[in-house]
Amino acid sequence: MNAKFFEEQRREMVTAIRAIAERITAELGKTALDERVLRAMAKVPRHEFVPVEVQSYAYLNQPIPIGFDKTMSQPLMVAVMTDLLELKPDDTVLEIGTGLGYQSAVLAELAGRVYSVEIIDELAQRAVQRLKRQGYTNVAVRVGNGYAGWPKHAPFDKVMVTAAPDLIPPPLINQLKTGGRMVIPVGLPVAQQLVVVDKDLNGRVTTKEIMPVLFSVLEGSDESAFRAS
Repeated sequence: MNAKFFEEQRREMVTAIRAIAERITAELGKTALDERVLRAMAKVPRHEFVPVEVQSYAYLNQPIPIGFDKTMSQPLMVAVMTDLLELKPDDTVLEIGTGLGYQSAVLAELAGRVYSVEIIDELAQRAVQRLKRQGYTNVAVRVGNGYAGWPKHAPFDKVMVTAAPDLIPPPLINQLKTGGRMVIPVGLPVAQQLVVVDKDLNGRVTTKEIMPVLFSVLEGSDESAFRAS
């Protein structure tokens, strides 16, 4: 497998995402995914953010195991969640659940700064290495309890959460700017919904359920577990 092979796989992945997204536009409340999101996914080398033994599967529309009983979301879900954030080039984004850094890289293509929190130390270290190799200088990663967010750099224009709590964590709502948006899977494992959370300019919070999803559970709801890397 060489660079040309992966480039072709990446083009096919984006084509597949575009086709599937056309069938779920009613749920998303829009006619199509943002072309900026699709261009970012066409650029980021997803195969560089998965374990080498599964690189050949990197561009299939399915979750990829990354170790520690964790998975990287399927490309369609990455595209949908990124699209729903409605990122702007100068946005500061909080990401909960770095994994190996793929979603972080996609966010970094579209936003000004990304602060990402990962609860598993070894995953965080591997993500930092991968992001550095790919030249991403606008992503900061720390080890900690994602439930507590990253207070030092709050408030954030946008928040993306890639693991599901039972309820939306209050610290993450508090760290969202007025006029900001969060995309988060919420609910028990058997009944999760992808939710968009908006905080208006008066600080009033509204939520909208988008579609049923299945994510790993957000670990560490005890704020005392939060620690810096």
